[in-house]
Amino acid sequence: MLLIYTEAGSWQRKSEEERQALYAEYLALDDDLRAAGRLAGTSELRPVAEAVAVRAGGLVTDGPYAETKEQLGGYYIVDCESLDEALEIAARIPSARDGAVEVRPLVEARG
Repeated sequence: MLLIYTEAGSWQRKSEEERQALYAEYLALDDDLRAAGRLAGTSELRPVAEAVAVRAGGLVTDGPYAETKEQLGGYYIVDCESLDEALEIAARIPSARDGAVEVRPLVEARG
């Protein structure tokens, strides 16, 4: 799983032209991964202000942690032969240029 993190508010600070250019890059990456049979799933997430957290004891809170500087903005689930291949794909994600992409292997299903 490739988890995409960006600085809170960075998307809103971009011009409409910059946003459209980034979307075009994401769509091209999606198309490349689909054509290669590597894309298992991807999604942009709604803004962090719409997030709700359920904590121990059933406590429900709104939004992110106050001290969080980066927020999870989306993800890719890719089928890779190796960690190196996953890292190469992660580096192609446009938000990796000014944010971070966490590469995290999934646990194989048991059974």
